[in-house]
Amino acid sequence: MEVSGGRMELRLRLLFCFSLFQVLFMLPLVLAERSGTRLLLASNEQRHSEGYCAMYDICGQRTDGKVLNCPYGSPAVKPDELLSSKIQSLCPTITGNVCCTEAQFDTLRSQVQQAIPFLVGCPACLRNFLNLFCELSCSPNQSLFINVTSISKVKNNSTVNGIEFYITDAFGEGMYESCKEVKFGTMNTRALEFIGAGAQNFKEWFAFIGRQAAPNLPGSPYAITFLPSAPESSGMKPMNVSTYSCSDVSLGCSCGDCPSSPVCSATAPPTSSKGGSCLVRIGSRKAKCVDLALTVLYVVLVSMFLGWGLFHRRRERNQPSRMKPFSNMEDHSELDSVSRHKAESLPMQRLDDANQTSTGVRLSVVQGYLSTFYGKYGTWVARNPILVLCLSVGIVLLLCLGLIHFKVETRPEKLWVGPGSRAAEEKQFFDNHLAPFYRIEQLILATIPGSTHDKPPSIVTEDNIKLLFDIQKKVDEIRANHSGSMISLNDICMKPLGQDCATQSVLQYFKMAPENYDDYGGLEHVMYCFQHYTSADSCMSAFKAPLDPTTALGGFNANNYTEASAFIVTYPVNNAISSEGNETGKAVAWEKAFIQLTKDQLLPMAQSKNLTLSFSSESSIEEELKRESTADVITILISYLVMFAYISLTLGDTPRLSSFYITSRVLLGLSGVVLVMLSVLGSVGFFSAIGVKSTLIIVEVIPFLVLAVGVDNMCILVHAVKRQPMDLPLEGRISNALVEVGPSITLASLSEVLAFAVGTFIPMPACRVFSMFAALAVLLDFLLQVTAFVSLIVFDFLRAEDKRVDCFPCLKVSSSYADSDKGTGERRHGLLTRYMREIHAPILSLWVVKMIVISAFVAFALASIALSTRIQPGLEQKIVLPRDSYLQGYFNNVAEYLRIGPPLYFVVQNYNYSSESRQTNQLCSISQCDSDSLLNEISRASLTPESSYIAKPAASWLDDFLVWLSPEAFGCCRKFINGSYCPPDDQPPCCTGGSCSLGGVCKDCTTCFLRSDLHNDRPSTAQFTEKLPWFLNALPSADCSKGGHGAYTSSVELKDYERGVIQASSFRTYHTPLNKQTDYVNSMRAAREFSSRVSDSLKMEIFPYSVFYMFFEQYLDIWKTALINLAIAIGAVFVVCLVITCSFWSSAIILLVLAMIVVDIMGVMAILRIQLNAVSVVNLVMSVGIAVEFCVHITHAFMVSSGSKDERVKEALSTMGASVFSGITLTKLVGVLVLCFSRTEVFVVYYFQMYLALVLLGFLHGLVFLPVVLGLFGPPSRCVQVEKQEERPSVSSQP
Repeated sequence: MEVSGGRMELRLRLLFCFSLFQVLFMLPLVLAERSGTRLLLASNEQRHSEGYCAMYDICGQRTDGKVLNCPYGSPAVKPDELLSSKIQSLCPTITGNVCCTEAQFDTLRSQVQQAIPFLVGCPACLRNFLNLFCELSCSPNQSLFINVTSISKVKNNSTVNGIEFYITDAFGEGMYESCKEVKFGTMNTRALEFIGAGAQNFKEWFAFIGRQAAPNLPGSPYAITFLPSAPESSGMKPMNVSTYSCSDVSLGCSCGDCPSSPVCSATAPPTSSKGGSCLVRIGSRKAKCVDLALTVLYVVLVSMFLGWGLFHRRRERNQPSRMKPFSNMEDHSELDSVSRHKAESLPMQRLDDANQTSTGVRLSVVQGYLSTFYGKYGTWVARNPILVLCLSVGIVLLLCLGLIHFKVETRPEKLWVGPGSRAAEEKQFFDNHLAPFYRIEQLILATIPGSTHDKPPSIVTEDNIKLLFDIQKKVDEIRANHSGSMISLNDICMKPLGQDCATQSVLQYFKMAPENYDDYGGLEHVMYCFQHYTSADSCMSAFKAPLDPTTALGGFNANNYTEASAFIVTYPVNNAISSEGNETGKAVAWEKAFIQLTKDQLLPMAQSKNLTLSFSSESSIEEELKRESTADVITILISYLVMFAYISLTLGDTPRLSSFYITSRVLLGLSGVVLVMLSVLGSVGFFSAIGVKSTLIIVEVIPFLVLAVGVDNMCILVHAVKRQPMDLPLEGRISNALVEVGPSITLASLSEVLAFAVGTFIPMPACRVFSMFAALAVLLDFLLQVTAFVSLIVFDFLRAEDKRVDCFPCLKVSSSYADSDKGTGERRHGLLTRYMREIHAPILSLWVVKMIVISAFVAFALASIALSTRIQPGLEQKIVLPRDSYLQGYFNNVAEYLRIGPPLYFVVQNYNYSSESRQTNQLCSISQCDSDSLLNEISRASLTPESSYIAKPAASWLDDFLVWLSPEAFGCCRKFINGSYCPPDDQPPCCTGGSCSLGGVCKDCTTCFLRSDLHNDRPSTAQFTEKLPWFLNALPSADCSKGGHGAYTSSVELKDYERGVIQASSFRTYHTPLNKQTDYVNSMRAAREFSSRVSDSLKMEIFPYSVFYMFFEQYLDIWKTALINLAIAIGAVFVVCLVITCSFWSSAIILLVLAMIVVDIMGVMAILRIQLNAVSVVNLVMSVGIAVEFCVHITHAFMVSSGSKDERVKEALSTMGASVFSGITLTKLVGVLVLCFSRTEVFVVYYFQMYLALVLLGFLHGLVFLPVVLGLFGPPSRCVQVEKQEERPSVSSQP
């Protein structure tokens, strides 16, 4: 949306002045009123001498009405006192006799008034420019530097057809240097683009001035050849009036118009907003300082670790006697442990029938309470499963009733922008006080290169232009139904002057009319307009403004418009502050019809001509996001089915042909999935009931996420029950299982909930709401698992024991199966359990392996830290859209073809324009303005676009208003005798029916002010207040191009301005072309830094605004947001672990592993070029909660095991390693893998890739790195020797 041409530029309707302005260059043509006899000189000496004119009187006119001079010389005459004073007011260098009469001077004055508005901001330039034509028209020594070289006959009269104008290079250079940087604010470009066709030196400027115009085209009626020197024999000498330098302080040119001014040169150059990265040269290569520092740190850490390892191993070997008692004790403990763990249960289990001294576990206070609670609770649930199931499910179903208020938010500004954001507040201020930025409908018609490496052919051909006319015809014929009314483009388009749409298209060079194509000259006319769009009347757009080719063409370099490979057609449509209004409804209805027409008709038309057509409307993104909600339904369902199938498989026993229909647990797995869905629906229902809208990410991702998280606990609970001795009653097995895994499940679930809840601190609404929904869903899922799912486990085990068929519990089979599984003590260990005990744990206990593991994981962590500095902020728009969306091609073409950046407005609040305030001079950039004014600073910043991202100086309503007021711009601010506004002479009522004369109703109009009425060229408070509405309602035309209507209608808020303060006004410029997300972020940062600096300097309220700021503000501080939220999440997990375990050492190890997992994920993000945004930040925060499961269960099992550290690691891996691998790693892995087939890139990048990295890294850290760390630095065992006490479980809960 932000890549179209500027709003103001679309509305500039100044071409009147450009087309008529060249009339200025026929200034030597004079009207003769003298009644005396003409004197024809007979010799060169008489003709070319001081006091003589070279041309005088009017001897005819061309067929187009342009008058022609007589080629006769005559002595200069002395004017009367009134004429002399008039001439002196305009031409102070001409004194005494003159070569023009009063009528001639009036003609001169009426013609130069067209140029004055362009140049009056720089008095030195204006003075030099006027001197050129004053000398040419009225100099008493005209014959010394003017030589008539060609004569033509008009009605038997001789007329001038060509002249030589001898003028020194010094004058030409001086005039050009004083004018070359003068800006024409309305168009954000140089004045020379209009009065010199963009001349790059004075010779080009003179050539433009002197060319003879064809009939009915602007320009001089005869040829003027500018020469630097005259032949010595002619007696002539070049005109060499002194020129004024724009750096002359007395003439007060602004810094924007004269950067070479001493005042401006003394001003510090703009500082670059790009911070240089620290680099270190190593030989012929350069390395980042952070990379080098981390490499040195790694070498130091690994060296220290290896040294410590070697020392520790040598010490163990040298002191066997000291280690022997401890080893004996460990051996004894191991024997106890083995005898106590025949059924692969943790030492936390209750040994009610133990008859000897055994090993107990000293639990923390919280763990003790949790164990006691779960022990009693498990027994109660096993005895009352129906009650527990009904209560838990009933409560969740009550929450689901809130779904009747379910609503989905699809508006981008509501999804990605926080309501309290600065950018949102600034947008609201801009929309309410000035005007909402227009809606953009756009077509990009481009050629196709012959091969991958070929340059695309030019789009500027006759066939393509005619195709564009056909496309435009169909767009004009669109009729959209809105509430019974048929809406066309003409009903909704933006019309700067109230008549024609401001469509940006090369067709504007033909006034959007196909019949003008041949009349105007076809393709040659287009080529002509590319170079003369600012000055040729025939290139004027239908909406009375010049069309800059950069807004209508794409794929060209520099100003080589003929090489353009794309036509860009932009339809600006009026916008409304409220998206719910009738005007917006009309626009949306038309946009839908526009998109449908483009798909059905325009696209095939382009393809038939071997062209590509990409397209977009203002509502396209929102509509595509809605469509995305159904794009991946099948993918998500397949993911759920795969996870459900795996759950059913892993919950059951090892399949046996004779008993699989009883030992399988498909019904239990299905019930668990239903509970997960209920927890999601309960969460959505609760938030819907309190008025929080859902998002598409919530609808699609949270069920999968909660299922992936919830499956882990299901597997752990079922496996824990299956590990219990079969000779215990079912309620005892349920109780022991909950005592065994309940605390670790609680710890993991609370950590996950806290980690998800931390995401609510992220300001982006979509991610904040996602975190809220996910946190509650995970909490409800945990509660349902320890209530409803435990009840379902009871029912399922009762079914199996009663030999009833899975999925069909009403069917009972006779039992050859009766004694097949008499007890878990008689079962053969599972494959994973045997692998963990017999292969995995022994390998990890080897010292060499430990050294390699620690070194490798630390290396990857430090490398990830270095890589994370390369992660770029942003979120590509095309990533959040379906892969088959038509916007995919559009965004690619926008980046490839557009050569103009989005508009940038600097908004000034509470501008005090009263006479007592200096704020006018602190803002403007014309004569008498401060060198460090806002507009001068913007102009200076545009000189370094690579760091400021400002492409050009700003269009200034204030500059144009002050020029419009100026007495020198005598064709602009005028009044009738009664004091009312008098328009320029070429506008009604001064000019009616195409007839314009100096003797009409406006003949008595005078300038609003004399110079003496102004104070230092500035109006008083009352003058400013009275004339500002005049200016904003004044139409621009050839006689006064500075009228503010259209260009500045929405740049100034007039509400309550009579008090001397304008509440809001804006100055428009452009950003440089922004192609990458980092460009958008950096441009916004640079604009804010610039505004902040200028605001502090001027003590004024100034802020930058562009349409994309609202969506990119989050990325300014995304790193800060990410690090704070990650720190809070990891800290919350640490606190929970510390509170529950009361072990600082084990909590610190979990903290370390979590931090390494997060850092490694960020390293993977850098490798995969995943950007940092709110979605990835939420994923990182969630990864903390999910990664907890890979750590907590192993760490808890390690703490409650006895023996040496290696033996405890082996015990922990034997009991919980299989559950972590099958119940946590594989369940997540099978669900994540399905997401790679998603049709939406955001799922593939931010959910498949990031979650896959999380699962793999979590698995490696949880089952490889963590056991090694625990084996080396793990906390002491909580096991203690306790005497058997009757009627008391062996698990002690000592604080």
